[in-house]
Amino acid sequence: MNRAVTLIFAAIFLVAPATAHAELPEPVLKMISAAEATGNPDQVAAVLAAARAAYPEADGELDQRKALFDGLIAKRREDEELRKLEALRIASMFDRWEGKGELGALRTTGNSNDIGGTASLALARIGIDWRHKLRAQADYQRSDGETTRERFLAAYEPSIDIADRAFVYGLAQVERDRVQGIAARYSLSGGVGYRIFDRKQLKLEFKGGPAYRRSSLIGEPDERFIAGLGVLDLDWRFTDKLSLTQAASAYVQHQNSTLTSLTGVEAGIGGGLSARLSYRVEHDTSPPDDAAKTDTLSRVTLIYDF
Repeated sequence: MNRAVTLIFAAIFLVAPATAHAELPEPVLKMISAAEATGNPDQVAAVLAAARAAYPEADGELDQRKALFDGLIAKRREDEELRKLEALRIASMFDRWEGKGELGALRTTGNSNDIGGTASLALARIGIDWRHKLRAQADYQRSDGETTRERFLAAYEPSIDIADRAFVYGLAQVERDRVQGIAARYSLSGGVGYRIFDRKQLKLEFKGGPAYRRSSLIGEPDERFIAGLGVLDLDWRFTDKLSLTQAASAYVQHQNSTLTSLTGVEAGIGGGLSARLSYRVEHDTSPPDDAAKTDTLSRVTLIYDF
């Protein structure tokens, strides 16, 4: 028992009356009122527990005080939720966006002459039922005068809640990777998803559905396929400044399936900035000729949340 609760017990017993049926004395009522004024349920519970121990015959009065306090706290929470919902209802489509920008660069000289950079932007808007996500990413690298990486991606994903944790989503994505022989690849998908965990410290969701893909390959005919898409997203915050993210996706189709995994560790460094170490693996089961099946990328970047 901490010192504060001990002092509360001592104060109550000092003013305890000699008769067993006396009402709660004024000092005890003042202590209960002071605890209620803080709005802290733990503090109120500690004071009421001390009063019950000293005045067991006052259980009825103490129960009434507790019921009134619990009702007040519940009403405050309800009012706060209503204010949030009203703010979401009247917000325009251009309000209430949150996002993060990511930037990294490299340069080496000596045995090899490499220069490269990576940048990405992620935006999200969470409404009452609708959620919108926008994502753009660019990677570029040259080694000894030759382009060894040139990849661009943009995606838009709207979704609408249909139950407490279930939702329906749509996804439109375009990407380009000339080093891998892809002049452009367009993907459209839609389906259902479920948020397995949706807490501040732990978010985990899965979604999947049919997809249409069209690939414009360098030096080869275009490819069009109906595919299946499955996506798993994890955001696990160990502390306010340290988190682990994992995004895995699979486009499964007849000739060339694409499996992607992006693992990241993020550490806050203050001022809205974070440092991120990530490792990306992309595997195509049947890529264009002279292209590797597996492409990996390790990145160290700075992130700014806004």
